[in-house]
Amino acid sequence: MLGIAIIGEIAGTSALKASDGMTKLGPAAVVVIGYAVAFWFMSIAIRTIPVGIAYAVWSGVGIVLIAAIGWILYGQKLDAAALAGLALIIAGVAVVNLLSNTTHD
Repeated sequence: MLGIAIIGEIAGTSALKASDGMTKLGPAAVVVIGYAVAFWFMSIAIRTIPVGIAYAVWSGVGIVLIAAIGWILYGQKLDAAALAGLALIIAGVAVVNLLSNTTHD
């Protein structure tokens, strides 16, 4: 469920730039639907995953993937500091998922 929430958030956020301030109907619809999917499935995920952990993973993975999409689709540059920060986010998500006992009820 958390994975689907992440996909919805990534779709919505990716379409946000293309929506041109929510003035283009197609991308704006993707934004609304993407975020609706994200929040719906996040609400299901937090039934079994602690809310803080779910949100940390959701936002961390989303940040990294949106940065990659911005780089690939929009030609946005990522300098060394940005790449180091993204690597730390990835490491944090990995630690939470692989080493923490708080991810399990």
